[in-house]
Amino acid sequence: MDRFSWSNGLLEINETLVIQQRGVKLYDGDDKAKLDVGVALLSTHQLIWRDGKNHECCIAMPLSQIIFFEEQAAGIGKSAKIVIHLHPVPANKEPGPYQHSKYSYIKLSFKEHGQIEFYRRLTEEMTQKRWENTPVSQPIPTGTGPQAGRTRAVGIVGIERKIEEKRKETDKNISEAFEDLSKLMVKAKEMVEVSRSIANKIKDKQGDISEDETIRFKSYLLSMGIANPVTRETHGSGTHYHLQLAKQLGDMLQAPLEERGGMMALTEVYCLVNRARGMELLSPEDLVNACRMFESLKLPLRLRVFDSGVMVVQLQSHSEEEMIASALDNVSEKGSLTAEEFAKLLGLSVLLSKERLLLAEKMGHLCRDDSVEGLRFYPNLF
Repeated sequence: MDRFSWSNGLLEINETLVIQQRGVKLYDGDDKAKLDVGVALLSTHQLIWRDGKNHECCIAMPLSQIIFFEEQAAGIGKSAKIVIHLHPVPANKEPGPYQHSKYSYIKLSFKEHGQIEFYRRLTEEMTQKRWENTPVSQPIPTGTGPQAGRTRAVGIVGIERKIEEKRKETDKNISEAFEDLSKLMVKAKEMVEVSRSIANKIKDKQGDISEDETIRFKSYLLSMGIANPVTRETHGSGTHYHLQLAKQLGDMLQAPLEERGGMMALTEVYCLVNRARGMELLSPEDLVNACRMFESLKLPLRLRVFDSGVMVVQLQSHSEEEMIASALDNVSEKGSLTAEEFAKLLGLSVLLSKERLLLAEKMGHLCRDDSVEGLRFYPNLF
């Protein structure tokens, strides 16, 4: 702690603020410093700490004083810390809160998290050593108390110059970001064309391609996305938008539903659809409204809501009698089953497996044993 000097917290013209983090407590070695929790500021030239309540209490230390630093993980009742090992006190150091310390290191304790990003930025600054390339003006001693510090060569011109440099840097970053986005969209269109080509080849050569290869191709196509997703920009809003969306979902979901036994939870459908749509993400509300139109459009799908409130999309050909018969056959064969065991047998999610067992119980074909070991279903012999 004796490497810190009193400061007013202002930056030089050639100095830039890198990151700041609230809720930071200082440690003099392993001992808590006689300072309250405050704000840690990292610039290109120094490490600054300002009291959270008394803003006039501010101390700073040049980054050139740092030898190396390391992370200290959080524990039970302990915050994550960054341990900073320091060079000996220079002869021309200005006065600070500590005149002498028995430790050659300090700790920054992060009470409100943020240590990961702070550590990353500190690593960058110590690697680049920008304070060597853009030295600041020499400090002028002005006192020995908390209000004492350095007379900074900032001024109106310096502030305006920094604002202008920051604006130019921001404009440059935004331009590069949109340029990268445009390139990504061009590539996305090319990938969609490739997916269409592969799909046509699968249709033309269905007999020449094995079932495993077909499944693999379909998974590739799904990861590439929907070629022309229905959006509000292309189909307006309201009922017309939901009608067109329902038709597209009907085409897209039929194959995945057949592969999953004819039924998928709506949450699984939501993830599957948005993964395929890429950047044109669908809201949960729009998905539900579109699925409710399956039956009115006479599509081979329908939205079903179980008594528990779980919503699923299932094929029209997937009858309730088949689900009940499948549940009864599997439970009778095994003697008894839990939802987890039934899910492994059918390759379904635990949620859907439980709903099938509950449906068979509701129809009187199964009965349950609800104990500390969990919910287990048995054939109903009564």
